[in-house]
Order: sequence, then C-alpha cells, then structure tokens
Amino acid sequence: MYAFIEGQVCEKTNGSLVLLAAGVGWQISCSNNTLQAAPAQGETMRCYTVLNVREDAMELYGFATKEEKRMFQQLTSVSGVGAKTALGLLGAMPLRDLNLAILLGDVNALARAPGIGKKTAQRIALELKEKVTQADVSAQADAAGGVREIPGPAGEAAEAIEALTALGYSAAEARDAVSRVKDQSDRAEELIRLALRNMATQI
Repeated sequence: MYAFIEGQVCEKTNGSLVLLAAGVGWQISCSNNTLQAAPAQGETMRCYTVLNVREDAMELYGFATKEEKRMFQQLTSVSGVGAKTALGLLGAMPLRDLNLAILLGDVNALARAPGIGKKTAQRIALELKEKVTQADVSAQADAAGGVREIPGPAGEAAEAIEALTALGYSAAEARDAVSRVKDQSDRAEELIRLALRNMATQI
C-alpha cells in the first residue's frame, strides 16, 4: 500500500522511528541496521515500507534500502518466520552477509541471530536458496566497497564463488561447490582449488 514514506525524523527509539510526513507522525518498526542508517533528528529520510494488516493491529515496517525491504519480504514468506523475527535477523548482520549465508546454506551463521533456532535457520536456507543469487551478494559488496571488503571467511567464500562464475560455472554450481568446501579453508584461492577438485570428482 505504501511504497515509501519520506519525512523528517522526529524520534529514534529501540526498534522504531517516527517520521513526520504530511502532518502525520508515522511510527515505523525497523531493524537495527535501518536505525543506524537513519539520519539525526530533524533531518529528512526516505523509508521504504511494508504495511502488515492483522485482525487486531496494523503494523508499519520500514527499511533504509529497497534491498533490505525485499529481504524482509522474502524472510517473512518462510514458514514460521514472522515480522519481528525477520527484523531481528536483518539487524543481526550486514545485508551482504545475510545474503551470503543464505547463498551458501550456512545454517550456523543464520542460527546465531536472536530468535532464530537451528530448524528455522534450515528452513530459511532451504526456502530462499534459489531466490538469493551471487548478484545479490556482489551488489551489496559493491555498495560497501567491493567483495574484498567483506571481512573474514564470508568474504573469501564470496570471492571464490565470483571466481568460479567467471570461469563459466553457473551461480548454482559455484555456490554448491564452495558450500561443500567452505569449512576446509579461509583463503579464496584454496577454496577455488578445493571446489574445482570437488566438482571434478562429481563428474
């Protein structure tokens, strides 16, 4: 119903912000990442929104970017994942890392978010693995200054996937190959070598 609301930041509290737009103060539930991205009080912000209508309430959720809004909608499409759980997951890690965790099927990384148990993490990885692509990870990495800006093993895995796709493998093939060997090394070069060897044995 509302694609976005653009207005003046009036309040920033734990878990929500208030935007003044058209004479109305809109209370919007947000992830920690969106709250951190929001400007100071008195400044203008565009907040991409999702309206959730229930029998007993109307709740407005907001996001600093279209990409975060899209991920929220994908997460809440998973059985057993409600809006609050999705916001908690979005606020637990950068969006690029969340995309990568889903892409690689990294259940342990997903389960570290508050309110996410192992079974819920498995459902998220299973139901969204075909919806998240290497392009999503690369786009988020580019926004942060490139794939190499992703810290630690996550960045090395993303670099390995990108290298394999550059060699002509499909995104799904690259993702699956790296996910099978991601615990064996924390260096991109070694992950690429291990993934290529693994794929050769599968032929």
